[in-house]
Amino acid sequence: MLYVGIDVSKRKHDCFITNEHGEALTDVFTIQNSKEGFLELQKQIKLHQPRPSQENIRVGLEATGHYSDNIVGFLRKIGLPPVILNPLRVNLYLKGQDLRKLKTDKSDAKFIAKMIFAESFSPHSQESYHSEELKSLTRHRQRMVRDRSRYKVSYDRLLTIIFPELEGLVYDTLCVTISRLLLEFPSTEAIASCHLTSLANFIRTHSRGKFDKEWTIRLRDLARDSIGSISLAKSYELQYTIRQIMSLNKEIDIVEKEIKSIVIDSGTTLLTIPGISYTLASVIMAEIGDISRFETPAKLQAFAGLEPTKYESGQFVGQNNRMVKRGSTYLRWALIYSAKSVSLFDKTFGEYLDRKIVEGKHYSVALSHVAKKLIRVIFHMMNTGEVFMAKT
Repeated sequence: MLYVGIDVSKRKHDCFITNEHGEALTDVFTIQNSKEGFLELQKQIKLHQPRPSQENIRVGLEATGHYSDNIVGFLRKIGLPPVILNPLRVNLYLKGQDLRKLKTDKSDAKFIAKMIFAESFSPHSQESYHSEELKSLTRHRQRMVRDRSRYKVSYDRLLTIIFPELEGLVYDTLCVTISRLLLEFPSTEAIASCHLTSLANFIRTHSRGKFDKEWTIRLRDLARDSIGSISLAKSYELQYTIRQIMSLNKEIDIVEKEIKSIVIDSGTTLLTIPGISYTLASVIMAEIGDISRFETPAKLQAFAGLEPTKYESGQFVGQNNRMVKRGSTYLRWALIYSAKSVSLFDKTFGEYLDRKIVEGKHYSVALSHVAKKLIRVIFHMMNTGEVFMAKT
């Protein structure tokens, strides 16, 4: 049996090969993150095992996000699905093996090989098409939503400087009508000096008749009496910000349609849980991936970082223990948000939330308990394919 440890980085990977007796078969060697480098790794493996397979080769590497995607894909292609190790676990193992605080790429490759030799790990299962596509799309969507939120904050700041009175005239200053208006007239001076008929026609067109001429007159009067600053630079920044928000809205709509299509195609039963939308279901599916990776709901809970910390020493037992918050941040967010939503639409979950609050728990803590209950339901549904059955 051969054990191959790989320390992954952006442009190169350090590799080390040992056998079942712990004997080093090679010095640590470096391959480039390229096709030639991958073939060199395959060549080195074949020098010591002419017929490499899952039965006689175990390859391990740390989870390093997108840096490891290509090498993992190559290893799967040649029939050697790797063991994907949690970096935190590798770091703790390294500290337990060496007290000299030795930390280099070459030493990491050795420690990874020793770790998969010393402990029993299962190769990382190849995610299904739906999980792989959804993970990419849902994370991309969340990045765009975060970007949009930042632009919205910037928009509010600029509007407070340029036209602070506008908030009292409309409920939503980011609606299509106001966005188009400020894109065309990015200052109170531009609005006040525009011909009333032209301004009224512009607003009526973009609001589809919602805002009439009287509303337009009120808008123009507010612009004339506004205390807002007139700044060419601020006006340009406002137009830029609006364009970015519009562009992100369009891209998010496109991604959400694709996500919805994949979720429907997957045939998941998670959508039968009241309060779980296509977006929430997609994040849960994407982050969990193959449910068979988790033997129990407790392990799924740990993966989401929702398990409580535990501290005991002698006679002391810690009481105010917080959540671990390790694992998938995306899954934890989706489960907490789903717990809040499901509690509103399902009587059983709603009563469970109320009971935890009555027990004296803070709302956020009570919600985390609902999320843990929801995990058990999701674990069962994903394993059996059963639909959600509300208790009456």
